[in-house]
Amino acid sequence: MEAKEKDFLDLILKAYRAEKTEGFHAFHGKKAGRLVAVGPVNLPVTRLFVEEIILECRKKHVTKVDILAFEFEMGLFPNALDEARAKGIDIAPKYIPADVFDKRAVEKNQVVFHDVAFLEVKPHVAGAHGHAPHKVAVELTDFSVFYSQDSVAKAEAALKDKASKIVVEKGRIVKVSKDKDGIVTREVLTRHWTDWVDYWAVDFDFESKREIIRVRNAESEGWGEVWTGDYVFENEWQSFRTKKDRSLELKSVFQECKPGRRKIAVKVVDIFGNDTMKIVEVRI
Repeated sequence: MEAKEKDFLDLILKAYRAEKTEGFHAFHGKKAGRLVAVGPVNLPVTRLFVEEIILECRKKHVTKVDILAFEFEMGLFPNALDEARAKGIDIAPKYIPADVFDKRAVEKNQVVFHDVAFLEVKPHVAGAHGHAPHKVAVELTDFSVFYSQDSVAKAEAALKDKASKIVVEKGRIVKVSKDKDGIVTREVLTRHWTDWVDYWAVDFDFESKREIIRVRNAESEGWGEVWTGDYVFENEWQSFRTKKDRSLELKSVFQECKPGRRKIAVKVVDIFGNDTMKIVEVRI
């Protein structure tokens, strides 16, 4: 392992408050009875990365894993987690925040690793009969987050009189307040799943644009274009909140399209700036 890679792993494990571990191929640490795998610094965690983790889990009878990454491959979840769960393996993917590079935040144990969110969508197909043009729209039906940052009980115990604190616990944002007499009140600020959505967008034909990168040929020393195997998300419709208008459309407009099978991608950006994508296949 190169020195820079080792320093990076040490930094992430320290920020996550995990112990380093030896004797594993895919794992770098352990915390609270769970093994910890850290993804690459400059690439997203891919399905192959998760499959290698599952393989080692089965070989060494590991059942609980945390995966830390700056980015996860689009469309990876929730299918990869469902496949792992079917094999008796509980995988918890978490985003590595930029705060890991803040030495003071790390020393004070203030770095928060957010859980990956999940979303559900419902396609609506129209014009499949008669001479009407074929059209499809997408409805955002659910968005679940499992973020935790501190705990309500801990905030209540540490709070001074006439003070308040915002706590994120188990997918809820709660305002904890204590009055001059020491009486504590709680106010849940996220009452509905839509409160977590800041922005969402739809690509009605996800596989229409391949992701192409330029690579250098070691033999000819020339450059060529290679398909990565992935596709580029193209924003064809979106709904987002503004400071003046906090409303959010939950169903897209209808988009005309050719009949046949196609994949539609939906991307959601939550109020913390984390994005989650889901790909659904529909027959028009």
